[in-house]
Amino acid sequence: TEELVRLDSHLNQFREVMQSEQSQGRKLDFITQELFREINTIGSKANDATIANCVVEAKTVVERIREQVQNIE
Repeated sequence: TEELVRLDSHLNQFREVMQSEQSQGRKLDFITQELFREINTIGSKANDATIANCVVEAKTVVERIREQVQNIE
């Protein structure tokens, strides 16, 4: 539960930064690192195949986002 709460918080923060008028690529990069970290923790704590599959998919999506964020100045 703790990781899900932090994951939700990071997602909300990501949305807020994306809606900002200023370019904040570094901040978005940091937030994606935190998202990845929380997803990893969820995966390591869960002993469930369905959750493991979701974790792999989520990590793939976050990695794609991170690649895009790194192009923002």
